[in-house]
Amino acid sequence: SKAAALSTEASTVSFTIPSEMKAWTYTEYGGIDVLKLESDVVVPEIGEDQVLIRVAAAALNPVDFKRRQGKFKATDSPLPTVPGYDVAGVVVRVGSQVKQFKEGDEVYGDISEKALEGPKQFGSLAEYTAVEEKLLALKPNNLDFAQAASLPLAIETAYEGLQRAAFSDGKSILVLGGAGGVGSLVIQLAKQVFGASRVAATSSTGKLSFIQSLGADEAIDYTERSFEETPEKFDVVYDAVGQGERAVKALKEGGVAVFLTGAVASPGFRFVVTSNGETLKKLNPYLEKGKIKPVIDPKGPFPFDRVNEAFSYLETNRATGKVVIFPIP
Repeated sequence: SKAAALSTEASTVSFTIPSEMKAWTYTEYGGIDVLKLESDVVVPEIGEDQVLIRVAAAALNPVDFKRRQGKFKATDSPLPTVPGYDVAGVVVRVGSQVKQFKEGDEVYGDISEKALEGPKQFGSLAEYTAVEEKLLALKPNNLDFAQAASLPLAIETAYEGLQRAAFSDGKSILVLGGAGGVGSLVIQLAKQVFGASRVAATSSTGKLSFIQSLGADEAIDYTERSFEETPEKFDVVYDAVGQGERAVKALKEGGVAVFLTGAVASPGFRFVVTSNGETLKKLNPYLEKGKIKPVIDPKGPFPFDRVNEAFSYLETNRATGKVVIFPIP
């Protein structure tokens, strides 16, 4: 298998790096049709604080298609763009100031520190990508590359939102969009890491048992009833879908809502994650003990030559967990 081959090569710690690589690119903003698979993209150079990763797997996030549509033009990196934030792969070259990693290490991370402010021009949907050491962590031993690639941006977003909301032991939380990439991890983190007393989450009818399997004490079918009418209110509402005014109606007195998208209602706030390898390192023990599990949509992983299909699927907003690209190339 590709993963086994990468691990075998990692043990020999001897890498031949080509000058050109396969990568998905776009030279203009627009729909899925602007994406092109190129075979002659220059392999990126690394800075002294960076490593070069031979990419084994990547994952897609809503920010990827919103960026491609030109919604963040004002702060985007220059075109042409190789999209992709999430990566898992093998370190094949290290910069002169890199201390934590060596050639052959299996790593994962979100490669752009700020998702919207000058994100990487050359992302993870490529055979190689360059990334700062501080954004990466060693891949958990029990996860394969596809599972590891599904995590970084979503788990860092889930964790940072809970931290910013001052979520802590004994508090209650309602997760809107519990079956999605971020929501599925908020449920698990709230329960396993932060010590929630009660976790409720919303989903469509067919995903209720799934969100219960992640640890939700109460699964609310949003097609059948309004979550804000739940008699017992919550300390935190984590809104991953953009419900604004409805979300804050489910809060207790003194509670707070976390918004990832859509209008912000009071008392609540919206934030964009800051990528940080230290968060991944902190969460690795929970992943390695199986207390937090990656969730890959059952339609995937999508092979590298079907990235456009993966984007089409992601843009339906029907994915369960994460849409993963594996193997690469």
